[in-house]
Amino acid sequence: MTRSKPVFLSACLLYSAALSAQFSTDTLFAVPDTAHVLTLENFYQWVIQNHPVARQAALLSEVARQEIRLARGHFDPKAEISYLTKNFNNIDYYEKFNAQLKFQTLFPLDPSVGVERNTGQYLNQESFISSQYNFRQLYAGVAIPLGQGLITDARRAALRQAELFKDLTEAEQVAIINKLLLEAAKEYWNWFYHYYHYRLQDRGVAIAREIFERTQLNAQLGEASAIDTVQAKITLQTRLIDQQEALLGFLNAGVVISTFLWDSLGNPVDLPPSWIPVPEQDMFVISDKELDELRNRARYNHPELRKLSVKLMQLDVERRLAAEFLKPKLDLKYFLLNQPFDPEGNTRFLPTEDYKFGLDFSFPLFLRKERAKLAQTKLKITSLEYERVLTERQVINNLQATYNSLITIAAVTTNQREMVNNFERLLRAELLNLQLGESDLFKINLQLDYLLRTQGKWLKLLSDYSKQKAMLYWAAGVRNLGQELR
Repeated sequence: MTRSKPVFLSACLLYSAALSAQFSTDTLFAVPDTAHVLTLENFYQWVIQNHPVARQAALLSEVARQEIRLARGHFDPKAEISYLTKNFNNIDYYEKFNAQLKFQTLFPLDPSVGVERNTGQYLNQESFISSQYNFRQLYAGVAIPLGQGLITDARRAALRQAELFKDLTEAEQVAIINKLLLEAAKEYWNWFYHYYHYRLQDRGVAIAREIFERTQLNAQLGEASAIDTVQAKITLQTRLIDQQEALLGFLNAGVVISTFLWDSLGNPVDLPPSWIPVPEQDMFVISDKELDELRNRARYNHPELRKLSVKLMQLDVERRLAAEFLKPKLDLKYFLLNQPFDPEGNTRFLPTEDYKFGLDFSFPLFLRKERAKLAQTKLKITSLEYERVLTERQVINNLQATYNSLITIAAVTTNQREMVNNFERLLRAELLNLQLGESDLFKINLQLDYLLRTQGKWLKLLSDYSKQKAMLYWAAGVRNLGQELR
């Protein structure tokens, strides 16, 4: 049916005004006045500060500190007091008192100082102390391992293990936080897609409703046929269905986002409906030089590789300790008696007089247990080295594959954006044809449908690109996925 000029003019003005205001891709991301922006960085910050998993990961630092504290406890000074007396048939056999202070050091020597007071009729001659200083005797000495324990011992090995455990927990923290942020980033960009897809469909409904109302009015005035009204109604119903589906996706995405939101008291927080996501400022593809830098960072700082490196260092500590047990045990003990101070405070220092000297020696003849322990540790080191080589290969290949996907998505997104521009040009051309009487409502709605689909796919690609960029930093093991967070 041929349309009259008033119908064409009103339709043309309607479409031109609606499309320029409603379907301009450049204005799709305009922030409404009533909305509050939740950026990805702020979202990350919120997750790291309050999410239970992040708080649980923060406990690892305290666990490591307590592990070091526990190991250092082996070096705490120790006060020891011994008192022993015997009385039988009203006879004081003896009374023995010994108080000493032992010092455990990081060096292969253990100094100690103390005082003894021994009396009694039947006191063993070894414990006899003259009455010159009221049966008291001061002593100060040191125990030195000259064989086994000179290079390292169980105490020093335990402290080193605890210090390495701190590095291990730091790498584990990075792994836990990065995994949490990766999941959060995926849901954030999924929320981003559903929000702007809903806005896109909402625009479609608004224009379809305007078209239906104008077509209905023109039909009443006799300037349009009744079938045009039916067609406009079907288009409006289709847009309403798409809008409801988009709204459902947006609401559900908001529910998922809420699972990452917690307040400082540990209470879950629901995502306020006025909060909206925003796109990244620009799309970028890192250069080959930047990719090489990421590879190098991954080799040395990736959490999984760092954990394996720390475990290798811990095994090396075990190996050195196991090798130490292959040596004979030779401990030297030397104590000055009433030197350099006597109980009355007089000073003197004569190392060749008034002293106690001892030497302890022991050595297993076959060393089967010691050699087996050392061999087991070496086998563990070799096995872990193989595992680290394999893991490094997997990390680098995963990084490369993620990068390949990123640049592919970036290229497809760019092409999709050009398609959006071309569909906008086609729609404007179809409007011009409508004005010239060479088009109709069906063709216009068809072009509008193509534009909506193309814009929706472009939004999905933007979301996928941002997800893949988060994946790239996760694959490289970059702390907080490259976000500079306090």
